Amino acid sequence: MSTLRALAAAQAVAAGVAQPVATVRHLHLSTRPLVLVPLALAGEVNAPLAAIVGSAPGEGRLLIVPQPRNRDQRLAFVAELAEVVLPYVQGHRTATEAVSVDRGRDVRLRYLDAPQVLVPNPAGVTFLRLLGRATRFRRVDGEHPVPPTVPLLGRWLTFLAERAEHPGSSTLVAMTQALTLHWATGQSAVEDLHLPALLGWIAPPAGLTGAEAAARAEDPTICPPAGPATDPEFDNRLLAPAIEAYAAAGDDAGARVEAYAELERLLRDQLTPTWELMWRGVGLLRALPPGARVASRWDGDRDAFTAHAEHVDGGGAPQPRRDGAVGAAARLHRLERAATSYAVQRAYDDPLVMAEYRLTGEAFVGEVVLADPTRVDDSGRRPVLRPRIQLLTTDAVLVPVGASLFSPARPGQKARVVFVTPAGDGKTEVVLELSGGMGRGLTATPGSVPEVGQRLCYTSLSEAYVPGGTFPAVEETPWTHGGPPAAASADHTSGRDELSGEEWA
Repeated sequence: MSTLRALAAAQAVAAGVAQPVATVRHLHLSTRPLVLVPLALAGEVNAPLAAIVGSAPGEGRLLIVPQPRNRDQRLAFVAELAEVVLPYVQGHRTATEAVSVDRGRDVRLRYLDAPQVLVPNPAGVTFLRLLGRATRFRRVDGEHPVPPTVPLLGRWLTFLAERAEHPGSSTLVAMTQALTLHWATGQSAVEDLHLPALLGWIAPPAGLTGAEAAARAEDPTICPPAGPATDPEFDNRLLAPAIEAYAAAGDDAGARVEAYAELERLLRDQLTPTWELMWRGVGLLRALPPGARVASRWDGDRDAFTAHAEHVDGGGAPQPRRDGAVGAAARLHRLERAATSYAVQRAYDDPLVMAEYRLTGEAFVGEVVLADPTRVDDSGRRPVLRPRIQLLTTDAVLVPVGASLFSPARPGQKARVVFVTPAGDGKTEVVLELSGGMGRGLTATPGSVPEVGQRLCYTSLSEAYVPGGTFPAVEETPWTHGGPPAAASADHTSGRDELSGEEWA
């Protein structure tokens, strides 16, 4: 936990309500997201029990599995889920836009929007990842065929789960993570994974403090778990007898209908509170203005969505069960670059996030007390415009002389540290030499050089493009990393479900 977040948590305890740790929203929020609340059967590996899914508060569709241990019923559940998810995904494959590439020498098409799925917590993301892995290789012919929508849904769920690992992506979002990105509560990080308790801190009911609302949310009879795990007391006292009653109905149509209705009622009662909390969370997030760089990250999600849709349309193979050595290294490299970029963008968008870097000395805020906008450096082969400014700051300045700094207010301009001088009374004078973003001549364009009296933030964090690493071709994988994956195709089409040990067909 960072220093400022720890302070915010202490303030939350004192105030009795969660404290904001962001001034803007750091994720994209669709105008019509798809909310999905899953439940899984306890004691089984990712066996779906029920789900409520829909793209509007009044449009939730309840799907249940009367006997989760029955493979056919589980696949029927997936087929029903596909009837909701796939049309939602397809609905974003309409209008496209042209995007220039290769410095304008070529163009490519990109969908104007992409799907966004919201689940209650990270365990919901894991549930969808495992469900996708267990279904994307199912066969639509031969023995035990499944509807074509089942493996197709598996591929899209895998795509969403992979994007969820990408820092800054908004295609598959866990609500608890989205909320804790913007608010700090007075409870632990583990307790923040409980959506009812988290929302109790952020928006407690009238007459209750956040701690009281969170304590009330711990009662599963008032606030059922947000899934996919269920409450053990509910499992033993209500769910197990209802499943047994359905199984015992046998061929008695009337008894089966009655038992199914009871199961449906029980599971709806378990899911509806979380469904309502999810939409409350959406409302809280929507009330925050989006950060300036959220749109560019959503462009990356739209690029990924377009590429995957084209891959599926072109008859491409499902995502491999395991990445090869080169693919795994390249993927890790992409995620690390994305994480670095996401951290910088959040800091540039949000002064509360930047304050963390001010505490560590990686950024400071100061007032411009002197400015020389006409200074020209003629020590080189040709004279160049190099204005200098002097700032006075009370922040700790730990950057060395000669370091390159950047200002979120002037991202296209670089500042080189010339002098750092203590000025007494806890203040520091910093002299910066500016380059870039001032025009091409020896006279700076109006407004391009900070003026005396302006208050600016400078940081060592940079948004500059960093080229990706280079990796060997798959067929050139060195023997130290397993050699060429000759058996990869067999791994893709293996006929056994690793989750349950069942034969796919």
